[in-house]
Amino acid sequence: MNNINIGKKEIIHFIGIGGIGMSGLAQIMKIMKFTIQGSDLNRNKNTDNCKKIGIKVFFGHNRKNISKATIIVKSSAITKNNVELKEAKKRKIPVFERVEMLADVVSLKKNIIITGSHGKTTTTSLIAKILSAARLDPTIINGGVINSIKTNAKFGDGKWAVLEADESDGSFLKLPINYSVVTNIDKEHLDYYKNYENLKSAFTKFIEKTPAIGKSIICEDDLELKKILKSINNKNYLTYGFNSNANYQILNPKYNTTNIVFNIRVKIHGSKNKILKNINLNLIGKHNLLNAAASIAICLNLGIKINVIKSSLKKFSGVQRRLSLIFKKNQREFYDDYAHHPTEICSVLDGLKKINRKRKIITIFQPHRYSRVNSLKHEFASSFLNSDLVLLCPIYAAGEKKDKSYKDNTFAKMIAKKSNVQVIKINNELEIRKYLKKNLIKDEIVIGMGAGSISKWMNDLKGRI
Repeated sequence: MNNINIGKKEIIHFIGIGGIGMSGLAQIMKIMKFTIQGSDLNRNKNTDNCKKIGIKVFFGHNRKNISKATIIVKSSAITKNNVELKEAKKRKIPVFERVEMLADVVSLKKNIIITGSHGKTTTTSLIAKILSAARLDPTIINGGVINSIKTNAKFGDGKWAVLEADESDGSFLKLPINYSVVTNIDKEHLDYYKNYENLKSAFTKFIEKTPAIGKSIICEDDLELKKILKSINNKNYLTYGFNSNANYQILNPKYNTTNIVFNIRVKIHGSKNKILKNINLNLIGKHNLLNAAASIAICLNLGIKINVIKSSLKKFSGVQRRLSLIFKKNQREFYDDYAHHPTEICSVLDGLKKINRKRKIITIFQPHRYSRVNSLKHEFASSFLNSDLVLLCPIYAAGEKKDKSYKDNTFAKMIAKKSNVQVIKINNELEIRKYLKKNLIKDEIVIGMGAGSISKWMNDLKGRI
């Protein structure tokens, strides 16, 4: 540890340990032989993973939980009136934000930081998979559970760390960088940034942090990123995408039912152009092609051989909640996806429609946060053009106060009009089951989308319809 003075005898308490980022950091530090404990309101897969490796987890927040704690790590979701946080300040226990502790933990590693509004988790997972296959044994902290390692965090003995960086609260600017990927910029987290210009300014600062011995890998297809690159003084970056100007250009994609086969043209100043042929990606969707191109660019820059990269992409087993197939029944497929932003919804449905043009797609959508829906309601309403039916669930508030100005009937009508799709309002999990039992006919694709309880609802359908 460089900046935070932590001894092995300290008892480090994580407030909000059930969050995906908090649980990942807690697990890494436990493996590093620190004494770790934590608390959260409810049990989930993340708390289960923590308990499996011996981390003590309290359910419910109580000042007694930190009676033996000597250091506190808090999630950005924890409010000032949290009883444990108030008790820690009263007792003058040092309190650190997650990103401060994370930055210190990885300060002795060479870091590959993946950020952007969308695609971070899959890109992080792809890079981690390739580095692992190349026997570089990376440390990994991801925003989703990687199927091949059954967790979102792993402490490796190698010199590299692959980290998904959260831009939602500006904390990504505090992480040490060697290499980075910026996937895109979208109108997200404006509750923190106040306006879109501030968000873009944060990404500009992030790109400009790239050291001379590293590289920033940036999506050429993203219009906002292209504008930003014109103003960047530090030209230490390379680009990827479908655009012919990209240093790593995607060519001739062939979309199949379970995979995509494509080529990459590599054009680096001072080097001879070359084409990497017949790359087989075990994912679907144009958005995942971009994620794969970013991972290829990073790994080629690290000197990893193309045959290792190709083998890793072909064998990639995905990330939980990224178009995860839950089960099949009577020629029907049931998927779970984290998409909770218009761009993500469009990308997932576009990918499904490309390879299932004759099959009916039923989307069960649970909106996430009143603030997000209100600021992007027109974009949401136009997101379901590739769905044949939308079952609209109540908003998952995620801690926000109920917004009485939001009317689900009005929102449903907007979606129906702008996406030219039938919309049926659903009030709860039980109504989803009843509707599907009564109305499924043959070989439909049913996909649940959202960042709230919809994942559990979709998983609970198995054996009940």
